[in-house]
Amino acid sequence: MTNDTICAISTPQGTGGIAVIRISGDKAITIADQLFYAPNGQHILTTLTANKAQYGQIKRADQTLDEVVATIFRAPHSYTGEDIVEIACHGSIYIQHTLLQWLIDCGCRLANPGEFTQRAFLNGKMDLTQAEAVADLIASENQAAHQIAIKQIKGGIRNEIQQLRDKLLHFTSLIELELDFADHEDLTFADRTELKQLISNIKQRLTQLTDSFQQGNAIKNGIPVAIIGPTNAGKSTLLNQLLHEDKAIVSDIHGTTRDIIEDTITINNLLFRFIDTAGIRHTQDTIENIGIERALQAAQKATIVLIMLDATMPLEVFQKTLEELKAEIGDAKQIILINKTDLIEQTKKEQIELQLQNITHLFISAKSAQGIDKLQQLLIDNSQINQDYQHATISNLRHYEALKRALQAITQVEQGLNDQLSGELLSLDLNDCLKALAEITGEISSQEVLNNIFSHFCIGK
Repeated sequence: MTNDTICAISTPQGTGGIAVIRISGDKAITIADQLFYAPNGQHILTTLTANKAQYGQIKRADQTLDEVVATIFRAPHSYTGEDIVEIACHGSIYIQHTLLQWLIDCGCRLANPGEFTQRAFLNGKMDLTQAEAVADLIASENQAAHQIAIKQIKGGIRNEIQQLRDKLLHFTSLIELELDFADHEDLTFADRTELKQLISNIKQRLTQLTDSFQQGNAIKNGIPVAIIGPTNAGKSTLLNQLLHEDKAIVSDIHGTTRDIIEDTITINNLLFRFIDTAGIRHTQDTIENIGIERALQAAQKATIVLIMLDATMPLEVFQKTLEELKAEIGDAKQIILINKTDLIEQTKKEQIELQLQNITHLFISAKSAQGIDKLQQLLIDNSQINQDYQHATISNLRHYEALKRALQAITQVEQGLNDQLSGELLSLDLNDCLKALAEITGEISSQEVLNNIFSHFCIGK
């Protein structure tokens, strides 16, 4: 299939000012030239030099479809490593679909999702981590996710993995060389002391990379923030205030929110995923109890939990409710929000302050937006995100799982060295580590893995 010439719309579906149709393959320029006419009425695309843009018209028989600009990229100096033609036409849906149909009639095939990037990988234009970063770059919703994707496209992860593999390969080859001279028991090529130090260093770096996944995943998919509290504390009002839209139904009726409501916003270049939950209370309603159970599960999985309490509650009820909720949450960062502050006297506020000594808390009014700016700063401070992108950060689950396997293998090598195991056994674990690392960059990959990765790309990329 990689010998086919493929085509696709590379701009978003729908009507716009300009749309781009991309063609890639050995016959890309020849096929495009059948439909493209220069101002002098001639077919000239096959004669154009690389990286040349040419104005003209798309015609078929006596029908003129559109005035376009065609840009030529010649192999191997193109995105896919093949000949590419990009046709910029007007964004009419009719024009886009008709041009695609004409290209298919002339010998193109409609591209599969991610097929352009898959060809770039197969033609050696990028490794698998860089190819996956292309999808992450397109999907990035904030500066932090964008920076991680850009660093990966530039080879940040690849370079890290390659350095680790090069160091391991050197000693693995020496140990396997010893196996070739097994008859000479006293002959050693690999210094075991030096190997121990190398393994220790590699284990430390693999641990750092795997640990970075929690941060990378949060940056990519949003830092989960659960809003929990008793019914009518103002959780849904707060969510609507943060999102600047009426996402959740607000009512004085207890138990209005019965399931989890999620949405995301970007604060100071970080994506936060807010989760509004059912109000916590004792009830005989089966459906509401399911919602309460889901609320507690969301709180236990969240990075930050906003415990929202009604400032108008009696102090003894306030304290009891807080203690019960804190016991349910677990290890997540907790921020106590005292809502409806505008409805209480200063004396009541001071009494609540005494109860919350040494506990992170904030007085707010979700209805009037009082304290929302301070809440956003607290979220940034408690996000556990280090916005220093100088070092590689893992945000891809496939990379994380492969790194875990590599870390397990290198740990076994370390244990084997301590137990003075034979070179043959050490070599097995070293090769398992090398294999896991090679899977990350795509040096070792199955067609099933590649199909799964590129199937999640948009068509046209």
